[in-house]
Amino acid sequence: MNPESQKQADKIFFALKNGLKNVKSEVVVAPPFVYISSFKFQVSSFKLGAQNCFWENSGAFTGEISPKMLKGLGVKYVLAGHSERELILRETQEIVNKKLKAILKNNLIPVLCLGETKEQREKNETFSTLEKEFLADITGIAKKDLARIAIAYEPLWAVGSGKPCSPDDALTAVLYLRKLMAGRAGKKAADMVKMLYGGSVNSQNAREYLKSEQINGLLIGEKSLDIKEFLKIIKNG
Repeated sequence: MNPESQKQADKIFFALKNGLKNVKSEVVVAPPFVYISSFKFQVSSFKLGAQNCFWENSGAFTGEISPKMLKGLGVKYVLAGHSERELILRETQEIVNKKLKAILKNNLIPVLCLGETKEQREKNETFSTLEKEFLADITGIAKKDLARIAIAYEPLWAVGSGKPCSPDDALTAVLYLRKLMAGRAGKKAADMVKMLYGGSVNSQNAREYLKSEQINGLLIGEKSLDIKEFLKIIKNG
Protein backbone atom coordinates (compact mmCIF):
# COMPACT_ATOMS: atom_id res chain seq x y z
CA MET A 1 0.00 0.00 0.00
CA ASN A 2 2.63 2.48 -1.13
CA PRO A 3 2.95 5.32 -1.95
CA GLU A 4 0.28 6.97 0.17
CA SER A 5 -0.93 9.61 -2.31
CA GLN A 6 -1.56 10.18 -6.01
CA LYS A 7 0.94 13.04 -5.92
CA GLN A 8 3.69 10.72 -4.67
CA ALA A 9 2.72 8.08 -7.22
CA ASP A 10 2.91 10.63 -10.05
CA LYS A 11 6.35 11.69 -8.90
CA ILE A 12 7.62 8.11 -8.88
CA PHE A 13 6.18 7.20 -12.28
CA PHE A 14 7.43 10.28 -14.09
CA ALA A 15 10.87 9.86 -12.52
CA LEU A 16 10.89 6.27 -13.80
CA LYS A 17 9.71 7.31 -17.24
CA ASN A 18 12.66 9.67 -17.53
CA GLY A 19 15.20 7.56 -15.65
CA LEU A 20 14.61 4.40 -17.68
CA LYS A 21 15.29 5.91 -21.08
CA ASN A 22 17.83 3.81 -22.99
CA VAL A 23 17.68 1.05 -20.35
CA LYS A 24 17.69 -2.33 -22.10
CA SER A 25 16.31 -4.37 -19.21
CA GLU A 26 12.61 -5.18 -19.13
CA VAL A 27 11.09 -3.24 -16.23
CA VAL A 28 7.61 -3.96 -14.85
CA VAL A 29 5.98 -1.65 -12.30
CA ALA A 30 3.09 -3.03 -10.22
CA PRO A 31 1.41 -0.16 -8.32
CA PRO A 32 -1.67 -0.37 -6.07
CA PHE A 33 -4.90 -0.72 -8.07
CA VAL A 34 -5.98 2.89 -7.44
CA TYR A 35 -3.00 4.24 -9.40
CA ILE A 36 -3.04 1.90 -12.40
CA SER A 37 -5.60 3.83 -14.45
CA SER A 38 -3.50 6.98 -14.12
CA PHE A 39 -0.59 5.33 -15.89
CA LYS A 40 -2.18 3.38 -18.71
CA PHE A 41 -0.70 5.84 -21.21
CA GLN A 42 1.82 4.32 -23.55
CA VAL A 43 5.19 4.22 -21.82
CA SER A 44 8.00 2.57 -23.70
CA SER A 45 10.38 2.54 -20.73
CA PHE A 46 8.39 0.14 -18.53
CA LYS A 47 5.38 -2.18 -18.50
CA LEU A 48 2.47 -2.25 -16.07
CA GLY A 49 1.87 -5.04 -13.60
CA ALA A 50 -0.69 -5.64 -10.85
CA GLN A 51 -0.09 -6.86 -7.32
CA ASN A 52 -3.07 -9.21 -7.28
CA CYS A 53 -6.37 -10.14 -8.94
CA PHE A 54 -9.49 -12.22 -8.37
CA TRP A 55 -10.15 -15.50 -10.18
CA GLU A 56 -13.34 -14.46 -12.01
CA ASN A 57 -13.75 -11.87 -14.78
CA SER A 58 -16.95 -10.40 -13.32
CA GLY A 59 -19.64 -11.02 -10.74
CA ALA A 60 -20.79 -10.20 -7.21
CA PHE A 61 -17.36 -10.20 -5.56
CA THR A 62 -17.34 -6.89 -3.68
CA GLY A 63 -13.93 -5.31 -3.34
CA GLU A 64 -12.17 -7.60 -5.84
CA ILE A 65 -10.45 -6.70 -9.14
CA SER A 66 -10.70 -9.03 -12.14
CA PRO A 67 -7.91 -9.90 -14.58
CA LYS A 68 -10.16 -8.72 -17.42
CA MET A 69 -10.38 -5.25 -15.83
CA LEU A 70 -6.60 -5.16 -15.46
CA LYS A 71 -6.06 -6.17 -19.07
CA GLY A 72 -8.31 -3.30 -20.17
CA LEU A 73 -6.01 -0.89 -18.33
CA GLY A 74 -2.93 -2.09 -20.15
CA VAL A 75 -1.60 -4.41 -17.45
CA LYS A 76 0.71 -7.16 -18.77
CA TYR A 77 1.83 -8.95 -15.59
CA VAL A 78 0.04 -10.01 -12.39
CA LEU A 79 1.60 -11.26 -9.14
CA ALA A 80 0.14 -14.43 -7.66
CA GLY A 81 0.90 -15.98 -4.29
CA HIS A 82 2.97 -13.13 -2.89
CA SER A 83 4.33 -13.94 0.57
CA GLU A 84 2.45 -11.10 2.28
CA ARG A 85 -0.89 -12.37 0.97
CA GLU A 86 0.01 -15.83 2.20
CA LEU A 87 1.19 -14.72 5.65
CA ILE A 88 -1.28 -11.91 6.38
CA LEU A 89 -4.39 -12.82 4.37
CA ARG A 90 -3.94 -16.61 4.63
CA GLU A 91 -4.26 -17.26 0.91
CA THR A 92 -4.07 -20.97 0.17
CA GLN A 93 -2.47 -22.80 -2.74
CA GLU A 94 -5.99 -23.55 -4.00
CA ILE A 95 -6.69 -19.82 -4.26
CA VAL A 96 -3.36 -19.17 -5.98
CA ASN A 97 -4.12 -21.94 -8.45
CA LYS A 98 -7.48 -20.41 -9.37
CA LYS A 99 -5.84 -17.01 -9.84
CA LEU A 100 -3.11 -18.44 -12.06
CA LYS A 101 -5.70 -20.03 -14.33
CA ALA A 102 -7.67 -16.77 -14.56
CA ILE A 103 -4.55 -14.74 -15.34
CA LEU A 104 -3.47 -17.15 -18.08
CA LYS A 105 -6.99 -17.31 -19.51
CA ASN A 106 -6.86 -13.56 -20.03
CA ASN A 107 -3.48 -13.81 -21.79
CA LEU A 108 -1.66 -11.99 -19.02
CA ILE A 109 1.64 -13.17 -17.57
CA PRO A 110 1.49 -14.44 -13.99
CA VAL A 111 4.46 -13.95 -11.68
CA LEU A 112 4.15 -16.88 -9.29
CA CYS A 113 5.85 -16.25 -5.93
CA LEU A 114 7.20 -19.25 -4.04
CA GLY A 115 9.28 -19.46 -0.89
CA GLU A 116 9.82 -20.99 2.54
CA THR A 117 9.45 -19.57 6.04
CA LYS A 118 12.36 -19.18 8.46
CA GLU A 119 11.14 -22.20 10.42
CA GLN A 120 10.93 -24.36 7.29
CA ARG A 121 14.41 -23.28 6.27
CA GLU A 122 15.85 -24.13 9.69
CA LYS A 123 14.28 -27.60 9.41
CA ASN A 124 15.90 -28.10 5.96
CA GLU A 125 12.45 -28.13 4.36
CA THR A 126 13.14 -25.55 1.65
CA PHE A 127 12.99 -27.99 -1.27
CA SER A 128 9.99 -29.93 0.04
CA THR A 129 8.11 -26.67 0.67
CA LEU A 130 8.87 -25.32 -2.81
CA GLU A 131 7.79 -28.59 -4.41
CA LYS A 132 4.55 -28.78 -2.44
CA GLU A 133 3.64 -25.18 -3.24
CA PHE A 134 4.62 -25.39 -6.89
CA LEU A 135 2.72 -28.61 -7.64
CA ALA A 136 -0.40 -27.36 -5.85
CA ASP A 137 -0.27 -23.98 -7.60
CA ILE A 138 -0.04 -25.43 -11.12
CA THR A 139 -2.64 -28.20 -10.69
CA GLY A 140 -4.75 -28.52 -13.83
CA ILE A 141 -2.72 -26.03 -15.89
CA ALA A 142 -1.90 -27.29 -19.39
CA LYS A 143 1.75 -27.92 -20.25
CA LYS A 144 1.61 -25.38 -23.06
CA ASP A 145 0.70 -22.67 -20.56
CA LEU A 146 3.32 -23.48 -17.94
CA ALA A 147 6.14 -21.84 -19.90
CA ARG A 148 4.16 -18.56 -19.79
CA ILE A 149 4.45 -18.39 -16.01
CA ALA A 150 7.29 -16.34 -14.53
CA ILE A 151 8.45 -17.66 -11.16
CA ALA A 152 9.85 -15.57 -8.31
CA TYR A 153 11.78 -17.34 -5.57
CA GLU A 154 10.76 -15.23 -2.60
CA PRO A 155 11.94 -16.67 0.75
CA LEU A 156 9.44 -15.36 3.27
CA TRP A 157 12.12 -14.83 5.91
CA ALA A 158 14.06 -12.47 3.63
CA VAL A 159 11.19 -10.24 2.50
CA GLY A 160 11.42 -6.83 4.14
CA SER A 161 13.88 -8.16 6.74
CA GLY A 162 17.05 -6.54 5.44
CA LYS A 163 18.57 -10.02 5.53
CA PRO A 164 18.63 -11.27 1.92
CA CYS A 165 19.14 -14.84 0.88
CA SER A 166 22.71 -15.44 -0.29
CA PRO A 167 23.15 -15.44 -4.09
CA ASP A 168 24.33 -19.07 -3.98
CA ASP A 169 21.30 -20.21 -1.99
CA ALA A 170 18.98 -18.24 -4.28
CA LEU A 171 20.56 -19.90 -7.31
CA THR A 172 20.18 -23.34 -5.73
CA ALA A 173 16.47 -22.70 -5.14
CA VAL A 174 15.96 -21.36 -8.66
CA LEU A 175 17.69 -24.39 -10.18
CA TYR A 176 15.42 -26.65 -8.15
CA LEU A 177 12.33 -24.77 -9.30
CA ARG A 178 13.48 -25.04 -12.90
CA LYS A 179 13.95 -28.78 -12.37
CA LEU A 180 10.40 -29.03 -11.04
CA MET A 181 9.11 -27.16 -14.08
CA ALA A 182 11.06 -29.46 -16.40
CA GLY A 183 9.43 -32.45 -14.71
CA ARG A 184 5.97 -31.08 -15.44
CA ALA A 185 6.39 -29.31 -18.78
CA GLY A 186 9.65 -30.60 -20.25
CA LYS A 187 13.14 -29.13 -20.39
CA LYS A 188 12.41 -26.85 -23.36
CA ALA A 189 9.55 -25.15 -21.51
CA ALA A 190 11.54 -24.99 -18.27
CA ASP A 191 14.42 -23.25 -20.04
CA MET A 192 12.00 -20.59 -21.33
CA VAL A 193 10.58 -19.73 -17.90
CA LYS A 194 11.75 -16.43 -16.40
CA MET A 195 13.11 -17.02 -12.91
CA LEU A 196 13.34 -14.10 -10.49
CA TYR A 197 14.66 -13.57 -6.97
CA GLY A 198 12.94 -11.34 -4.42
CA GLY A 199 13.81 -10.56 -0.82
CA SER A 200 15.77 -7.54 0.51
CA VAL A 201 17.37 -6.75 -2.85
CA ASN A 202 19.32 -3.49 -3.05
CA SER A 203 21.77 -1.76 -5.39
CA GLN A 204 24.73 -3.35 -3.62
CA ASN A 205 23.64 -6.99 -4.01
CA ALA A 206 21.50 -6.89 -7.19
CA ARG A 207 24.29 -7.79 -9.58
CA GLU A 208 25.36 -10.78 -7.48
CA TYR A 209 21.98 -12.46 -8.04
CA LEU A 210 22.14 -11.91 -11.78
CA LYS A 211 25.63 -13.33 -12.31
CA SER A 212 24.07 -16.67 -13.24
CA GLU A 213 22.03 -16.87 -16.42
CA GLN A 214 19.59 -19.05 -14.48
CA ILE A 215 18.28 -16.02 -12.54
CA ASN A 216 16.63 -13.76 -15.10
CA GLY A 217 15.46 -10.87 -12.96
CA LEU A 218 14.59 -9.44 -9.56
CA LEU A 219 11.38 -8.76 -7.66
CA ILE A 220 11.88 -5.45 -5.84
CA GLY A 221 9.71 -4.34 -2.94
CA GLU A 222 10.62 -1.56 -0.53
CA LYS A 223 13.55 -0.23 -2.57
CA SER A 224 11.28 0.48 -5.54
CA LEU A 225 9.89 3.48 -3.64
CA ASP A 226 13.34 5.08 -3.53
CA ILE A 227 13.72 6.13 -7.16
CA LYS A 228 17.47 6.73 -7.02
CA GLU A 229 18.03 3.34 -5.41
CA PHE A 230 15.59 1.59 -7.76
CA LEU A 231 17.31 3.02 -10.83
CA LYS A 232 20.68 1.96 -9.42
CA ILE A 233 19.37 -1.59 -8.99
CA ILE A 234 18.14 -1.67 -12.58
CA LYS A 235 21.33 -0.23 -14.02
CA ASN A 236 23.63 -2.33 -11.80
CA GLY A 237 21.75 -5.45 -12.78
